[in-house]
Order: sequence, then C-alpha cells, then structure tokens
Amino acid sequence: MNDEQLQPHSAFRFHGSWQEFARIAFPNLLLTIVTLGIYRFWATTREREYLWGKTDFIDERLEWTGRGMELFIGFIMVFLLIGLPLIVIQLVTQGLIFQGLPLLAGLLTLTMFVLLFYLTGVAYFRALRYRLSRTYWRGIRGGSNDPGFQYGLSYMCKWLIGWLPIFLMVPWAMISLWNDRWNAMSFGPHRFNATAQWAPLMKRYLLFYLVPFLLFVGALIFGFSMAHSGSTPDALAGTGMAIGAIVAVVALLSLYVLIPLVALIFYSKYFRLAVGGLRLHTLEFEFNARAVDWILFFLGNIAIIICTLGIGYIFMPYRNWKFFVDHMEAYGEINIEELTQSQTILEKHGEGLLDAFDVGAI
Repeated sequence: MNDEQLQPHSAFRFHGSWQEFARIAFPNLLLTIVTLGIYRFWATTREREYLWGKTDFIDERLEWTGRGMELFIGFIMVFLLIGLPLIVIQLVTQGLIFQGLPLLAGLLTLTMFVLLFYLTGVAYFRALRYRLSRTYWRGIRGGSNDPGFQYGLSYMCKWLIGWLPIFLMVPWAMISLWNDRWNAMSFGPHRFNATAQWAPLMKRYLLFYLVPFLLFVGALIFGFSMAHSGSTPDALAGTGMAIGAIVAVVALLSLYVLIPLVALIFYSKYFRLAVGGLRLHTLEFEFNARAVDWILFFLGNIAIIICTLGIGYIFMPYRNWKFFVDHMEAYGEINIEELTQSQTILEKHGEGLLDAFDVGAI
C-alpha cells in the first residue's frame, strides 16, 4: 500500500511510562550533580532517545539521533564566541564609567543588549532546525538550509513592533514568527507551510492584557469608597491601612494566581491556532488541548515539584512530551514511495545558543 490515510486520534501515540523514564532520569540527575552539570548534555540525549523511541507516528517509531557531544560542543562554541566577548564588554563598560564616560558606556551596554536580543531569535530558529535534523521517521529526517541569521533580524523587528503600541501587537508577533520559523523548515522532500492567523487570538490576549489592570483599578475604587465612609481621623487611618492591605492582596493574587491562569488560557489558544495552521505536503496538523487541559497539566507539574521537594522536576521532560503527543493529531494521506531523504545540511553541533539563553521550545 503506497498511501496511508490518517485518522484522528491515531496518528500519534506514546507508549512510555514514568517508571521507565525514572530509570533514566535518576541516574542522569546523579551524574549531572557529580560532574558539576557537564553531564546534562548527555542526559538530555538519553531522555530524547527514550521519548522519541516510545512515540509512534502511523505505527512507526520516531528516532532521535543527536549526541551529547554535539550539545556540549554547541555550548562551548557559544561560550567562546559570545560569552567571553560579553564578559569583556561588561568589564570595558565599567572601566568607561570609572573614567567619566557614561554615555559611551551606555551605548556599549545598549549594543550588548541588542546583540543578545538578535542572538535569542537565532537560537530559537537553530534549535528547531537542529531538532528536526536529528529526528528520523522511516529513515527520513527534517531540517533547513537557512542559517537563521535573517530570522534573527525578523525576530527583533517583529517583537519591537509587537511591543511599541503598548504591547497590543504581541499576538501578531508571536504568530508571525511561528510562521517564519516553520516556513523555513522541511521534512524529507517536503517543505512545511505555516499559515496560522493571529486575529482570532486577540480576544484571549485582551483578557490577559486587561484583567490585572481591571482588578487593580477595582481594588482602588473599593478602597476609596471605604475611605470616604470614614469620618474620624482614626477611622481614616484604619481605612488607609485596609486599602493598602487590599491592594497588596490583589497584587499578590494577580502575580501568582490570576496572571499565570489567564496566561495559560491565552497560550492554549495560541498553540491550537499555531499548530492548526501547519501543513506538510498533504498532511494537516491539529493540537486539541483546551485551556482546562493546560491548567490541569501545569497544576500537576507544580504539585509534583512541591510534594517531592523539587526532585520531581526531573520528570518534567517526560510529562511535557507526553502532553504534547497525547494532544497532537494529523489528517491527510502519505504516499510512502514519494518520501526521499532530506537534502538539507546536517548540523555539526547542538543547541548552544538555546542553552546559553535558557530558552526552549517543544
């Protein structure tokens, strides 16, 4: 049979278990501690080999072919080419301040931040390119010939456009950059086509944008109404303390509860739209996790970390991957005979920029 018709809820399947993953995660943790963090590159590779190898796409297992040494070399390259120069720039900046040249020091500091901003965009792009180039299915891999330097400029420009109108164009920037990354990628002989739309995301974003502000204003109005109800100085002083307490409580709730909750509601819509706009030749993808699924997922993560005094953090890669695979769907037909190996270049090193900036992507 040359063509395979994909049915919903059957294209992606995960067969792993947390007990199996624990036999990898705990030795990884111990070895990472003993080696003062150096082993984490090999630990990441072992985890990915397990997670990819336990994931089916149309009854064929994925395969991760990356190596720990690639990730380690990528990290060393970033440290030598970027880390050391940034340290030198910081030292030079401090020297200029002591010499009475604050303007020149400020310009140098600004240049450093712009460079980091640019390289963060390159990091996101090259991390996705590396992961696709090391992911195999039926002996076929993905990748891109684009080095990502142009994407770094696009990353800076689009985020600036998203931020300048009091952050109201952030959804446009997020969706546009997602499309830019995936449109530069391919798998086998086929290029990805990302056409996600940002307009349907605005309602969720406005909810995230306005709720903390409205809660704060509501607390102030409530406090002032209490203040005007007092008549004596003592009553006014007590009311003032009450206002301060109310505002403080609202601020804490917003910071630790309401803002993360609304952010998850927004992100759930963003990820559904982004993945739903992704195509690969005749395949269409969908991510069906709703807001409640994301909220329960993150509450579970927090509960595991708290109850295990932080040790449960080693299971987060397992839980993240399982959540992703369990909610992924694919539709369409695949002609197996049309699949040929990707002609894109193979990266010689791993996600050094990604590790350096501590940013990630699924």
